[in-house]
Amino acid sequence: MDHRLVPQLDGYRLTVAEIFYRLPDHPSLLQTFIWQDYDLVPKYPVLHGFLAFWRENLDGELHSVRVASREVITPDEISVVDAQYTLQ
Repeated sequence: MDHRLVPQLDGYRLTVAEIFYRLPDHPSLLQTFIWQDYDLVPKYPVLHGFLAFWRENLDGELHSVRVASREVITPDEISVVDAQYTLQ
């Protein structure tokens, strides 16, 4: 089974965050960083973990974060296959 499918079946959604941060050498300027991963809505533990890593290890001070998420697989798109046949 695809390693990306299992989290989606457990409720994870594809999440994209646009992170605005201040440039270390020019704090009056903002830069953006796009982050994407599978995460649980609405608490976003994976995103919060990444932002904690950012604060502890990177020089750019965080300004703001915009988040969007979407279910990639919905229940009506999943079907169980009872058999598989191969023709030669």
